[in-house]
Amino acid sequence: MAKICLRFKTPKDIRNSIARINNMVANGEIDTKKANSIILGCNTLLGSIRLDEQQKQINELENFIDSLELNRRLNK
Repeated sequence: MAKICLRFKTPKDIRNSIARINNMVANGEIDTKKANSIILGCNTLLGSIRLDEQQKQINELENFIDSLELNRRLNK
């Protein structure tokens, strides 16, 4: 069997990889058990990326609130 080369760096890469795997299953080019394992990994990666992005947004909001609080205290 030929080696499968997929990209997993960005959400777009992962979505493209999932689509590619689905096409390979539809064309009988990959075993469904193997495809399920890869797609499970893709979904785990997407979840992790979402959590990282949410944490980044939370940190930015906390920094913004802290700066508002500091400005409020300085302007009293």
